[in-house]
Parts: sequence; structure tokens; C-alpha cells
Amino acid sequence: MVYLFFSFVCSQAAVCCGAAPVSLLAARRRRRSRRLWTPRGEEDALTWWRREAVADMAAPAAEVPGVRERVLRLLEEELGGDVRSLKKVGAMLDQLAAENRVVEEQVLSASSSVPLRVAAALSAAEASRAELQGLLQKEAALSARLQRHLHGARAWTESLGGTFGQLDAIERHMKYLQCLGRVEELSDGIQQCLMTGSMWEAVRAVAAMASLDVSLQESGCSHLRGFLRETLRFWHRILKDRLDSDFGEVLTQLHWPFTSPPTPSLTAPANGQELGTQLEVLVSQLVALQSSYPAPLLEGWYSRPGVAHSSPLSLPIQIMLLPLNKRFRYHFSGNRQTNSLNKPEWYLTQVLMWMGYNSGFMDEKIQPILDHTGIDINAKVELCRGLLSLAQEKLASDAARLLYDDALFCHLVDEVLQFEKELRTTHAYPSSLPGALHVLLDESVFQKWLSVERKMAVEKVDAMLSAEGAWSSQYKDVSDVDELKAPDCAETFMTLLLVITDRYRSLPSPQAQLSFLALQRELVDDFRIRLTQVMKEESRNPLGGRYCAILNAANYISTVLSDWSDNVFFLQLQQAAVALGDEVMGPLGATEAGRLASLEGSLFEGLLGLLERLRGDMLGRLLDAVMRDVQEKAQPYSRDRWLSLPAQGDQAAMSLSSSACPMMLCLRDHLLQLQQRLCLPLFQMFWQGLAEKLDLFIYQEVILYNHFNEGGAAQLHFDMTRNLFPLFGHYCKRPENFFKHVKEACIILTLNVGSALLLRDVLREAEEHDPVTPGGQQPSPQSALNEQGVYQLAPSDVLILLGLRASWPGQKW
Repeated sequence: MVYLFFSFVCSQAAVCCGAAPVSLLAARRRRRSRRLWTPRGEEDALTWWRREAVADMAAPAAEVPGVRERVLRLLEEELGGDVRSLKKVGAMLDQLAAENRVVEEQVLSASSSVPLRVAAALSAAEASRAELQGLLQKEAALSARLQRHLHGARAWTESLGGTFGQLDAIERHMKYLQCLGRVEELSDGIQQCLMTGSMWEAVRAVAAMASLDVSLQESGCSHLRGFLRETLRFWHRILKDRLDSDFGEVLTQLHWPFTSPPTPSLTAPANGQELGTQLEVLVSQLVALQSSYPAPLLEGWYSRPGVAHSSPLSLPIQIMLLPLNKRFRYHFSGNRQTNSLNKPEWYLTQVLMWMGYNSGFMDEKIQPILDHTGIDINAKVELCRGLLSLAQEKLASDAARLLYDDALFCHLVDEVLQFEKELRTTHAYPSSLPGALHVLLDESVFQKWLSVERKMAVEKVDAMLSAEGAWSSQYKDVSDVDELKAPDCAETFMTLLLVITDRYRSLPSPQAQLSFLALQRELVDDFRIRLTQVMKEESRNPLGGRYCAILNAANYISTVLSDWSDNVFFLQLQQAAVALGDEVMGPLGATEAGRLASLEGSLFEGLLGLLERLRGDMLGRLLDAVMRDVQEKAQPYSRDRWLSLPAQGDQAAMSLSSSACPMMLCLRDHLLQLQQRLCLPLFQMFWQGLAEKLDLFIYQEVILYNHFNEGGAAQLHFDMTRNLFPLFGHYCKRPENFFKHVKEACIILTLNVGSALLLRDVLREAEEHDPVTPGGQQPSPQSALNEQGVYQLAPSDVLILLGLRASWPGQKW
């Protein structure tokens, strides 16, 4: 039965894979024809029927690849290697037989239904083809009818097209005539209003004509637009002249303009209320007349030629400025004595005075009327704009004529800067509006300004460096003020840079400001080079007063530039330099641009580095000169008889070694002299550097060079702690911290014999073996030294110092 089951499984797998089925009867016949074989055990039986099943399925499944492997995998999963699981074969055989019957039924039903579906599809396709043929025939017939109809209607279409074209032309002519009629109608209305005195109606008619002009902006009728524009300007001019005349009469009665400080008697006329009413009506009508037309088209009508404004001046203000305009041109043009190129302050001061005299009238009389009309106009600012345009026009003319006269050009720039400052502060002129400085930003004028600033600055630097008191401080007698001890030339130079900064600080263009900053950096670098040249001349005498003055100058300039790096104005320029790139400041590397953008660097970083290098070089030369003098004076002290000095107990009182007196006096004199000549930060750097060098010198040339008995060590300790260290005690609280080598060497040399022997044994033991014994009882060399107050010297150095002691037990010298 097992064999039959496997044969059936193989046949079913072959059927599923497309092979010919093998019947169970054929399998039985093959079974009987084989040689009978009786297995010896359960395992042999299982092996036998597996082999037989595979052999039976090989024939039908040979044509289908993979069937054999799948059947074997199924048998392994279901039966495994246990013979007792063969009892499941019957149930599995029944299940597979049922599945086989279901598959056969599905195949038979599918094979019977396929012809029916194909026939239905063919019928549907045939019906669709017939329907398509009918539609094509209908389309051909309809197309023929349409062509015949179009051919017949062509004549009618051509006839109607001409008629419609004529109608369109007539319509355009009618609209053209209607527009002309509307213009004539509005013109007649304006004329009638002027005759009857209905000024408000005339203004409304002009507004309607302006609206018609705006509606024709996209029209191709250029002659019609030109006619309308000229007509509008004509009536606009007529109304403006009429209102100008009436407005002028009212202003005259109100004593306008005020060319001198106003007085109460002039500002209070008898019919003040009636004049106020007339003033309000006329100002309102003028504002309505101006606002009836778009502002861009009115710029050419109202603005002054050659003077740019953000918007045209208000029409009432323009009329009010006419008498002041006449006065300005009368006094400051032509051959008048007041029209002088070397006196720009005359007309600039006059403009400022007129602003001050008339601002009260604008605030009290005109501003309430403008507020009532609902327009956002500041009467006082408008007055300043109008008067400023006179000054701008005059400045532009004078600046072009002074490009070849440096002295007069500088004077003009100074006066413009002063005028701008008073305009913005005293008269509160808005910073958003252009002022007089915009005239100086013209390319030719601005380049001339830069060249003149450079030329004047170089001349002043030459003069200040060649002056008699260039290297002396003007505050040398005032100790509280003269902290930096800057020489007069350095202070004057930084004052010059500060003046240049104040001159360009208010410029409205960041690019122009950066151009001046580049000039300042150039001047600082030039001054540094000059300091270097003078320093090299004075390097033969680094202890002289001029050499110290140069060092103070470099430190003073570096200090001021460091303060400027944190100034808000220069930080804003730094961000502008990053935004503009290399347009003004030259090419910036990626690293430098990143440092500037993050505010880690500054615009003066390169100059500060060069000045720091100069300061360090000069300070090093100064230290070397002092040390040479001190070393020369210290030669007798380094060769003193340290082995034969009496013990401290044998002396009545300890005193400074006689051989150390020249060295101590030299140190004292240099410290006092340089404290007077160097500024406090430089002197602190100097004495700290001197203490470091002196510490190494005494340690190496005095202590390590000699051997010391008990008296010599005590004398050295006394000289250092009671004489050398107090020399520097005037400048810090604990001067011994700057002489660590000498201080710790004195500690080692003055140890009592027992402590010295114990310390020597510890250090030698650590040098020969591990510094810490396994038991941890022996102290480490460093801890032993720390207990004695020694932190700077290494154990090997301490052993050398201990070897310099001549006071060991049993040692003879």
C-alpha cells in the first residue's frame, strides 16, 4: 500500500507539472514483475520502498524537472524517518485522490466553457464592426453636406465680412469723436467754472479729464492721447496760475516768507480769521488739483531738474517756496559778491536759517489743513525738502568746479558735513530722505574726496612725526590721565583717524563707508611701517626714551583698534563688508569671510596682528638689552666664594652680598626707569618677562655653576628672598611665584641635613627602581618634593642640587 501511495503521489505531481499521468494499475503490474525482496529490518524496509517509489516516478516525471525533488521533500516532511508513521499513508492517499478528482473536474469544465466564450466574443466583435461601418457612412454623408453648404455660403460670408468691418470702423470713429466731445465738454465746463468762480467744480472737471487720460494709456491713438495730454496740461496750468495768484495774495497778507525771526506783531493780522479760512480753501484746492493726476506723470511738472526726490513736492509748498527761491538765486548766483566758491557756508547757513524761521508757520498754519484733507504730508519736512533742493543744486554745481582745488574742495566737504549734521539734528530731517551728503556720493566727487583725504592725512602724518615733541606725551605730568603714555604723534594720528570716521559715519551708502575704512586701514599700515623704520634707527639704544615711546605708540594704536573692533558702527560695517564681498575690501577668503560673518574676527584683525608682532619684537629687544646689562653686573656674584662663607649662626646679622649690589642696583634702576617710560600694560609684560629670564639666569649661571656650604646656601637664600624678590614686590603681591626655579633651589640648598639625606635616598631609590614599592610604604619622588614645597623642579634636577651641597656628614672640601 505504501508503494501504491508513493506511485500515486508521483503521478499526481507529474500531472500538476504537465507530465503524462501514470495509473495505479500500471504501478501494480510493475510491482508484481519485479523481483521479490524481503527487507531484513524496519530501516531496510523503509529504504527499500523509498527507492522503489522513486524509480516508479522517474519514468513519468522525467520530462518535468524538479518533480522528483519535490516528491522526496513532501515524503520527508509528512513521514520522516520513522516506520511507525507509515500508518498515515492511507489517509494521505485518500486526500490526494480527492484532490485529483477536483482537479480533473475543473479541467473538464474549463475545456467545455472555452468555445462558448470565444463564440460570444466573436459575435460581439462582428456587431461592433457593423456598427462602425454604419457610422463611417453617416460621417461621409454629413461631411459632403457640410462642404456643399459652405460652398454656397461663401459669397454671403464675404459680403457680411466687409459690412462688419465698416461697422467696426464706424464704431471706432464714433468712440474717437465721443472722446473728443468729452474733452471739449470738460474744457467748456472748466471755462464756465472759471468764469463763474466755481473753482471746486473746475478742479473736479480737471480730475475727470485726468481719469480719461489714464484710461487711454493703453490706446494706440497717439494723436488723441497727445491732444488730451496737452489739453490737460493747459487747464492744469490755468487753474494752477489762478490758485497761485490767490494763494500768493493770502500768503503776502500773512507776511510770508519769514526771512528773519518772526515777531508776534507780524504773525497776528487784523483779519486773521478770514485769512485762515481763505488759506484753508486754497491749500485744499491746490492739494486736490495735484492729487487729481498720477504722481509719476507729475514729477516732470513739479520737481526741480537735476535734484532727485522720492516724490514731487506738494503743490502748496512749491508755491510757498517761490519767493525764497527767488531770494536764493538772487544772492547766490551770477556775479554777486555773496556767490563765492570759497564761502559755501553762506548759502548753507541761509538755507538752515530759513528752515528755522518758517517751520513754526508750517506747523501752526499749514499742517492742520493738510491733516484735514486726509493726505499724509508733513508740512515742515516738505519745506525742508524744498529748501534742501536749492542747496543740493548749488552744491552739485560748486563741487564740479572745485575738483581741481584741494583746499576749497576740503572746505566745501567740511561745510556739507556740518550742514548735514545740523539738518538731521536741529531740524529733525528724516534719515530716509536724501540730504546734502548725496551730492558728495557722485562718482567723480567721491573719488576726489577720497584722494584729498589720503593726501591730507599723509601730509599730517609727515608733519606730526617730524615735530619737535612728536615722541613725548602731552599728559606726562598728569599721572591719572596718561595711563597709556602715548606719544603725541600716536595720539594725534588716532585723533586724525577718529575725525575721518566722524566725517564718513553719516554717509548713506555702506559701500562708500567701506571705501573710507579701507583708506583708514591703509593709513594705519603706513604709520606702522614708519614706526618700524624709526624703531630700527633707535634699536642701537633700546633703553632710550624714543625707543620706549615707539613701543608705547604701537601699543596705543593696537589698543584703540581693539576697542574699535567691538564698536557697533564698525560691527555694522563688518556685516556690510561680508554682504558686499570683494567690491570694496578686496578678495576675502572663505575662512576670513566666515570669521567676519560670525563676528569672531574683525576688520582690523590683520593690522592688530602686525602691530602685535612689532610690539613683541620691540619688547624682546628691550628685555635682551636689560638682561645683558644685568648679566654683566652679575658676573662677580656668580663667581663668589659660596663654599667658604661663614654659617648664619656665626654672623651677627645677615646682609646683602657685596658682589650682588651692582646687579641689584642695575635691576632697580632699570625697573624704575622703564616704569616711568612704559605704559602700565607694557611694563607689566616687561617685568614679568624680565623676572622669567632672571630666574633662569640665576638658576643656571649662579646656582648650578657653584657648590654651596651651609653659609653659602643661607646667604643665597637671604639675597634672593630679602633683596631680589622685594624688588619685584612693588608690582605684585607674591613676586616669588615668578622665580620658581630660584625659590625651589634655595629650599633644596637650605634643607637640614637629615631631611636632605632622606630626600636624596628617596630620589635615588626612585631613580634606580620603581618610584612606588609594591607595599606602597615608600613615598613617590614627586610627593616627597611637594612636601618640601618643590613643584617646578624635576627629581633629577633636585638630585643635581643636592649634589651641590657641601654640608654632608663626613664630606670634606
